[in-house]
Amino acid sequence: MPASPARRNVWLGIACALVGSIAFSGKPVLVKAAYQYGVDTTTLLALRMLFAAPLFAMMAWWAGRMTERVTPREIGGLAALGFIGYYLGSFLDLAGLQYISAGFGRLILYLYPTLVLLLSAAFLRQPLRSRQLASLALSYAGIAMVFSAEARLGTDRMLTALGAMLVFGSAVSYAIYLVAGSRLVHKFGSMRFSAYASLIATGFVIGHFTATHPLQALVVDEHVYLLVTILAIFSTVLPLWLMAEGLKRIGANQVALTGCIGPVATMAFAWLFLGEKISTVQMAGASLVLAGVLLISLRPTNAQR
Repeated sequence: MPASPARRNVWLGIACALVGSIAFSGKPVLVKAAYQYGVDTTTLLALRMLFAAPLFAMMAWWAGRMTERVTPREIGGLAALGFIGYYLGSFLDLAGLQYISAGFGRLILYLYPTLVLLLSAAFLRQPLRSRQLASLALSYAGIAMVFSAEARLGTDRMLTALGAMLVFGSAVSYAIYLVAGSRLVHKFGSMRFSAYASLIATGFVIGHFTATHPLQALVVDEHVYLLVTILAIFSTVLPLWLMAEGLKRIGANQVALTGCIGPVATMAFAWLFLGEKISTVQMAGASLVLAGVLLISLRPTNAQR
């Protein structure tokens, strides 16, 4: 018996979310691979955004024209969110990956739902319930376990702590972006909003690069260009589009469930392509983080944060 259109739509949404999560998970691995050729953070981010910008423009075109009037205040909000979520967040993430493993970096970024929870409690007066407190305890206990294992494997505990703090700053930036941008996402739609914010962030990235580097710094090893091309297409623009499609077809709860594959996939890719070791303590800590995030992500639709 052929599947109904509704069932096909659900399976397509699950496939989009799964592939999008796995594609996103390759980003830290590609970044660390590029660092092996001596490229610095600012140059790598500039190359990534330059390669991705035409694809972001196509993504905005694909989303269609805006039918509602956009106010100057909304344009300013979009610019601020592009700065916080895609420029600052990306820069901190890439900078932190100089000092910690790809798998650890991805786990720290995966804390962003718990940070959304804390920001909502602090600024939106939404109370923390027992389920949410348990999530926080599990998630941060897991990160502490992974950090202890990472510090033992590394050569400098202070650099490991610096890397963790930088990537945690990236997760905070993304959480602020989600909390502050919820109304604009609703108005623009997730795909159009992501495309516009990314294009604005590209301007900030290029401004940062030109203020601190000569244009000749964009001339790098040919392997970096290959890695950046893969990074821009398969770990930046494509997963943004796939996750937007997944959200539209199956909703946030199911996307959260499929998203738990991301940190696991990053660890697998890092082991396969970078030779990063995975200890029992790291796996146990990662399991606690995933359990904690899922505890709040997979809540009933009528529950509050």
